[in-house]
Amino acid sequence: MKLLPRSFRRAATALVLMLAVHATAQAAGSAAIQSHTADVNGVTLHYLQAGQSDESPVVLLHGYAETSHMWRPLMPQLAGRHVVIAPDLRGAGQSSKPEGGYDKKTLAQDIHALVKSLGYPKVKIVGHDIGLMVAYAYAAQYPDEVDSIVLMDAFLPGVGDWTHVWLLRDLWHFHFYGETPLKLVDGRERTYFEHFWNDFAADRTHSVPEADRQFYASEYARPGGMRAGFEYFKNFEQDAKDFAGFAKTPLHMPMLVLSGEKAGGQFLIDQAKLVDTNVEGVIVKGSGHWLMEEAPEQTIPALVAFLDK
Repeated sequence: MKLLPRSFRRAATALVLMLAVHATAQAAGSAAIQSHTADVNGVTLHYLQAGQSDESPVVLLHGYAETSHMWRPLMPQLAGRHVVIAPDLRGAGQSSKPEGGYDKKTLAQDIHALVKSLGYPKVKIVGHDIGLMVAYAYAAQYPDEVDSIVLMDAFLPGVGDWTHVWLLRDLWHFHFYGETPLKLVDGRERTYFEHFWNDFAADRTHSVPEADRQFYASEYARPGGMRAGFEYFKNFEQDAKDFAGFAKTPLHMPMLVLSGEKAGGQFLIDQAKLVDTNVEGVIVKGSGHWLMEEAPEQTIPALVAFLDK
C-alpha cells in the first residue's frame, strides 16, 4: 500500500489538531458562566448564563440564604446541551430590592418576563427551597410554557396538610421581620444564616462550604437584602391562598421531586402528587436540606438525567 506524501499527512494532522482545539474551545465557551442583568416586570434581575442561546433553556431558581451562586457546580454539566439561566430572585443577590412583590406568584412573573425577554417560548425549570415555590407558581401560571419541572426540598404553602411540614418546627423565622429583627441582624447576617446552614443540614460539618457562607452573608448584607429576604416568609399567607387556587387545576408536565432523607423526606413528594399527575419522587439518601452541597454526587446526576430527557 502506497503511503500518502509526507506533506499531505502533516497537513491532515494539523487539520485534525485544529478541529480538536476548536471543539475544545467551543465546549469551554458553552460551559463558561457569564453574568448579566435585565430590566423586567419593574425590577432589575441579575442572572448567570451558560450554554448556547439556541439550545434548550433550563431555568434554575435558588432558595433562601443562597443566591444564583448555588448553581455554579451544576451549570457546566448542562451547558453543552442547554442554555442555562440562573437568576437572583427579586430581593436577593445583585437583583433589585423593592418594597413589595415577594409573593411567589409575582416572583414567578419576574422570571417569566426575563425568559420572554431572552426569547424562549418554553423552558425546563428547577427550584430549591423558596425557588421551588417560585418554580411551581411559574408552571401553574404558564403551564403551556414549561416542558418539565424540578422541586427540591422544601414545601408548597397551601397544598395538602402543609402546616405539618418539617420546616415548621422552626416557625419563629417565618415571623421574623420588621424593625427590631432588622436591627438584630444588622452586621450579624452570618450569625443569623448559620442557623439555616447548620441546623437544616444532616451534618453541619458537611453543609454549605465556608467560602460560600462568606459570599452569601455578604450578598444579603447589601442594602435592603435582609429586609427583602424576610419578605419571602412574610408572604407565605398569600402564597398559601394562591397555591390552593393553583392546585385546583393539576399540572401534567413531568415533575421530579428531590427531597433530603434527613429533611423534607416523603412530604414534598406527597404534596407534588396533589398538584401534578406525572411525578417522579427521589429521596436523597443521607442528605439534609442543602442537596447541592450535602449530596452533589446524588443530586447533580439526577438533575442532569431528568433535564436531558
